[in-house]
Amino acid sequence: MFKRKRSVDDFAEEIKAHLELEANELEREGLSEEEARRRAKVEFGNPQAAQERFYLRSRVEWIDNLVRDFRFAFRQLLKNPGFSSAAIAVLALGIGTCVAVFAFVDAALIKPLPYADPQRLLHVTESEAAFQKVNLSYLDYVDWKRLNTVLNSMDIFTGWDALLSTPTGTEPVPAERVSAGFFHTLGVAPILGRDFHPGEDSLSGPNVVVISYGFWQRQFGGSKDVIGQTVKLSGVLHTVIGVLPKNFEFALGSSPDIWAAMKPDSDCEKHRDCHNLYAVGRLKHGVSVKTALANMQSIARQLENQYPDTNRDRGASVMLLSEMIVGEIRPILLLLLSGAGLLLLIACVNVSSLLVVRSESRKREMAVRGALGASRGRLACQFVTEDMVLVGGGVLAGLAFAVGAMQILSRLISKEMLAKMPFFQGLGPNLHVLMFAAALALLAAALFSITPILQMLSYDIRDGLTDGGRGSAGTLWRRIGGRLVVIELATTMVLLTGAGLLGKSLYRLLNVDIGFQVDHLATLHVRLPGTQFPRDSEQVAFTRRLLDRVESLPGVRAAGVTSVLPASCDCNSDWVRIAGRPFNGNHITVNERDVSAGFFSTLRTKLLAGRYFTDAEDASKPRVVVINHAFVRKYFPGEDPVGKQIGDPTLSPPSMKQIVGVVEDFKEEALDHEQQPAVYYPFNQNASSGYILIVRTSQEEHTILPALTAAIHKLNMDVGVEQGSTMSDQINDSQTAYFHRSTAYLVEGFAALALVLSAVGLYGVIAYSVSQRTREIGVRMALGAQRWSVHRMVLREAAWLTGAGIAIGVVCSLAFGELLRGLLFGVRAWDLPTLATVAIVLGLLALSASYIPAHRAASVNPVAALRAE
Repeated sequence: MFKRKRSVDDFAEEIKAHLELEANELEREGLSEEEARRRAKVEFGNPQAAQERFYLRSRVEWIDNLVRDFRFAFRQLLKNPGFSSAAIAVLALGIGTCVAVFAFVDAALIKPLPYADPQRLLHVTESEAAFQKVNLSYLDYVDWKRLNTVLNSMDIFTGWDALLSTPTGTEPVPAERVSAGFFHTLGVAPILGRDFHPGEDSLSGPNVVVISYGFWQRQFGGSKDVIGQTVKLSGVLHTVIGVLPKNFEFALGSSPDIWAAMKPDSDCEKHRDCHNLYAVGRLKHGVSVKTALANMQSIARQLENQYPDTNRDRGASVMLLSEMIVGEIRPILLLLLSGAGLLLLIACVNVSSLLVVRSESRKREMAVRGALGASRGRLACQFVTEDMVLVGGGVLAGLAFAVGAMQILSRLISKEMLAKMPFFQGLGPNLHVLMFAAALALLAAALFSITPILQMLSYDIRDGLTDGGRGSAGTLWRRIGGRLVVIELATTMVLLTGAGLLGKSLYRLLNVDIGFQVDHLATLHVRLPGTQFPRDSEQVAFTRRLLDRVESLPGVRAAGVTSVLPASCDCNSDWVRIAGRPFNGNHITVNERDVSAGFFSTLRTKLLAGRYFTDAEDASKPRVVVINHAFVRKYFPGEDPVGKQIGDPTLSPPSMKQIVGVVEDFKEEALDHEQQPAVYYPFNQNASSGYILIVRTSQEEHTILPALTAAIHKLNMDVGVEQGSTMSDQINDSQTAYFHRSTAYLVEGFAALALVLSAVGLYGVIAYSVSQRTREIGVRMALGAQRWSVHRMVLREAAWLTGAGIAIGVVCSLAFGELLRGLLFGVRAWDLPTLATVAIVLGLLALSASYIPAHRAASVNPVAALRAE
C-alpha cells in the first residue's frame, strides 16, 4: 500500500531505460538518433497506456477515482476560500443548531429511563373533575394495592422536609419517603448495601435510609464503610443501609439525596380524605396501560360506593412514568426541534443557491472535461465528492458549535429546574446525537448533489465551449434561484410568526394581573425540627416570636407566613361544603392555604368584605376562614358570604369554620392557570413545621435575605432555612415563565438568523440576475431607458419573489400557529396583528436587500456594458 507511488515511478524508469536501450541498438544499426528514438517508441507502443495499465493493475478503479475526486475537491474549495467559508459557516449554523436541540430531545424523549423495563412503569394517582391528577391518600393506596389485578407491584413516594444535622449546624436536605418496595418496583439496585426490606416501612420498623451517590461522595468521602453509619435527620438518627448508582435519577422527586422508609405515623395517613402521596406501579406482562386504567377506575368506583363521604367523584389516573416526567416539556422540545429544522432548511437552501451559482461559473470547465472524454456520470461523481467535502466541513464545525450551544443552554436552566429535569445534566455528543448529525449530513449531501447534477443535465455540455449559453444560463438560474428564495422567505415567515406569537404570549404572561404588589417582597422557606416542636402550640409560639423578630429588623415593613407561595401552583386543595345548602353529595374543591394574620397586609391585597384574621385567633378560639372573590362569584353570587359557615363534606363539628372576610383575587396558581376559588385558614389554627416566610421591605429585597436568615438562627440554630429569594424572581423564574421564556427566546433566535439568511439569499438571487442581464440593461439604457425604470424592473422581480414567499408563508404560518396553540397564553393562534407585522417587516427587509443590486443595475454604463460583450 505504501510502496505504490515508488513502484509506479520505478515502472516509468523501466520504460524509459528500455526505450533508451532500444534506441541505442538502432543507432548502432545505422539509424540517426532522432529516427532511432522514433522507431523505438513505435515498436514499444503507447508508454502512457502501459503506465496506466500498470497503475490500475493493483487498484480498484472506482476507489482510485474517488480518491482523485476528493483531492481535486479539496483543491477546488481551497482555491475559492470565500465560497467555501461562507457555505461551511451557513451549514454549520443550521446543523449545529439542530444537533444541539436534538441533544435535549434525545435526553428527555428518546433515551429510556434508567430503570428495568421502563415501558412497564406507571405513574398512578387519583383524579377528580377539577384536576386530572390528585395525590393519593394512604388508605386508598392500601386498597388499590390490594385489589388491583394488573400490577406486579405498587409503591408510594412523597416529599420530606428533612433537616440534616452537621457539625456546623442544621441544614435542609432534599429527601423522599418511600414504601419498602419502591426501588424493587423501579428495578434499581444499590451499588453498596441493600434497599429496604419488607416491613421496614411499618410503624415498628427501624429508621433506615438509602442515600444518593452524590450525598455519599460529599458527606462520607466515598468511603465503603458508609453502610451501618448513622445520619441525624430532623432530630432522629437513621442508619444508612445502601448507596444508589451514580446514574440514578428520579425527576418526580426533585433529585433527593436521602430516601427514607415511609412509616404511616402522621395524622394524615390515618384519614382517607388526606391526600399527600403519589404512586408508581409495574405492569404485569401483557397488560396495557388502557387495561390498567380501567382496572384502577373500577377500584375507585368501588371505594366511592364504600366511602361516599371521602371518595365521592374520586377516579383514577394512570399513565406511563416517562409521560409523567417529560409530558410538560415534550411539546416545547418538539417545537424547538421543528424551529431548528426550519432554520436548517433555510441554511440548506442558501448553500444550494451558492452551489448553483458556482456550477454556472464552471460550465466551461465541465464542457472541456466532457470534450476530453469524461462522461456525465464521471462529472456527477465530481460534484458529489465536492459536496461531501463541503458537508463534512459543515458537520465538523456544526458539532463544535452544538457542543458550545449545549453548554450555554444547560447553564440557562436554574438549579431548581434542573432538579426536576435531571436528564438534562451532563449533556454532550453521545451515539444518538452523532447518528443524528450523520443523518443530517447525508441528507444535506444528497440535496447539494442533486441540485447541480439536475442543472448539468438540463443543458448541452457543448454549449459551454461557446459564449452562446450565457443568456439561457442566467434565465435558468433566475428560475431555480427564485424558487429557492421563495422557499426561504416562506420558511422565515413561519419562524417569524411563531416568534411573534410566543413573544406576545410571554409578554402577556409576565404582565398578567397578579393581584398584589410583587416588588420589595423577600421569601424564605423555613423548616422547624419536629423533635423540638412536636405540637402545634409550640410551632405557633415559635412562629410568633419569629415574626416579631423579623418585623423589628431595619427596613422591614411587614411580615407573614403561608403554607404555599403565591403565584406558584394550584396544589394543596381542600374539599368544603357550605352549611345550610342542599347537599347532593357533590363536593367543592378549592385551593387551601394556611396563612398568618399579617399575610394579607404583607402582600397588600384588597379586603372586599368583613375583616382579616387576628393573631389572637388560635386553636382555643372559634375557627374562622377568609375566602377569595372567585369563591364568592362561584358559590355566593349576589349574596354576602360573611358570617356563613363552611366545613368538610360531612359538616363535622371540628371542621366548621365561619367566613369572616373576602379578599380580592390574587394569583395562587401558576401564571397561565385560571383563577380558582381559594380558602385561607389562620396559621395559628392550622400550624405546620414547614412554611414560607414573606417579608415586605423598604430596601432592595436581596439585601435583607442574610439578615432574615441570621434572625431565624438567633432564635434557634436548628431551624432550617433555604431558597432565599424575591417574589419577583420566584415569579420570573417559575417553571411556567421559564418554559414560555426559553421557548420564545430560542424561536426568536431562530427567526432572527432565518431573517438574515433569507435577506442574503434574496440579495444573491437579484445580484446574480443583474450580473447576467448586464448586456440587456446596457442595451435598454442605450435606447433611452431611465435609471428609475431599471430600478423598477429589478425591484419588481424582487417584489414578486417576496410577495410569493410571504403569501405561502402566511398559509403555513396559520397551520403552524395551530400547532402552537397549547403553548400560547392570551394570544390567538391566528393573531392578525402579528401576521401583518411580520409580513411588513419581512417585505421591507427583502426589498431593502434588493436595493443594492437595483442601484448597481441602474448605474451600468451602456458603453462599457456593450463593449464588454
